[in-house]
Amino acid sequence: MRTLILNISKLCNTETPSESAARRSGIAMTHLPCLDNAWLLIENRIIHSFGLMSDLPEMHADETIDATGRLVLPAWVDSHTHLVFAAPRDGEFVDRIKGVSYEEIARKGGGILNSAKRLNDMDESELYDQSLARLNAVMATGTGAIEIKSGYGLCLEGELKMLRVIRKLRENAPIPIKATFLAAHAYPVEYKQDKEGYINLIIDEMLPRVASEGLADYMDVFCEEGFFDVPDTERLLDAAAKFGLRPKIHANQLQYSGGVQVGVLHRALSVDHLECVGYAEILALLGSTTIPTLLPGAAFFLGMHYQPARKMIDAGLPVCLASDYNPGSCPSGNISLLLTIACTQLRMTPEEAVNAVTINGAAALGLHNELGTIKAGKKANLILTRKIPSLAYIPYDYGNNNIERLIV
Repeated sequence: MRTLILNISKLCNTETPSESAARRSGIAMTHLPCLDNAWLLIENRIIHSFGLMSDLPEMHADETIDATGRLVLPAWVDSHTHLVFAAPRDGEFVDRIKGVSYEEIARKGGGILNSAKRLNDMDESELYDQSLARLNAVMATGTGAIEIKSGYGLCLEGELKMLRVIRKLRENAPIPIKATFLAAHAYPVEYKQDKEGYINLIIDEMLPRVASEGLADYMDVFCEEGFFDVPDTERLLDAAAKFGLRPKIHANQLQYSGGVQVGVLHRALSVDHLECVGYAEILALLGSTTIPTLLPGAAFFLGMHYQPARKMIDAGLPVCLASDYNPGSCPSGNISLLLTIACTQLRMTPEEAVNAVTINGAAALGLHNELGTIKAGKKANLILTRKIPSLAYIPYDYGNNNIERLIV
């Protein structure tokens, strides 16, 4: 099957073999290579070739798409989500409006514990159906690869249920899905006074089952005060490493937790959230293979201070953006809206923001050889926009979906 896209107003984030890179860092994030008035040929779901319309060779295609006035970009890569959950937490949203803090809600059994109770009460098939509907919704707004975490089970069967749902989504969805094991998300009620017991449960019972059934690609830990501290995190990551699960860490959302440093030390693929980042965290990340992933949608929804994206990019880091789609602190997987927040609140340019959810998003999932740029040989997971005047119009036209079609 050959699909030819013609008259592309702007073909964005192109890459040639001589320009090839696994990620873009620092000042390179300001550069988004594009071709004006271009064509692109897809063959058997792979990008075959592309170029300027003025240089279009004669070729056969089974399908031709006229992209006059439209942009074509690599599909968004959302490298941090909690898309599998049982129910929204709109009641807690109202509580926060009335002045109840996120931490107070958690102490009263809300937050993650609320989601865990509802998930463990829900039938697995219903959980799958709800999650599939959410996945289809984010695909409709341009997401062409995604990571999904467990972490709302907080018990052996609940975590396995979530990971089985993620596996079924992966088997049935047309886009790549990575699964992350996040039992170390919070302490269940029955282990509030026995944190050591819960950590042992994760290490001795959960991890062996998850690994033996091949249910996860990565291991995540919520490394924060009141949740899992640095020594706890190190024990959990050491245990996961024995099963070949590479780390992705929730770090420095609420305070300077040491999560960034422990992530770098354990060669985490990414450290995520990062509202609290200073010189020590930036220094640890520089020269490492760990991708700093910012989740400003959660900071926006919780009314928290934003991540210092400008400081991080100016220091030379390869910043990634992800949605953090979840029922409590960020009930949206809309990447276009995320780009708006990144541009208006984090002071990122549209080019930096798009690099952060394409090439750097792919790097944060270990998919940089398959996705993230327009390059011959990569998967043809592409966004075709509506007729819009520029790349900047996507974050400018906030709240609206300017994605006409996701090609996968």
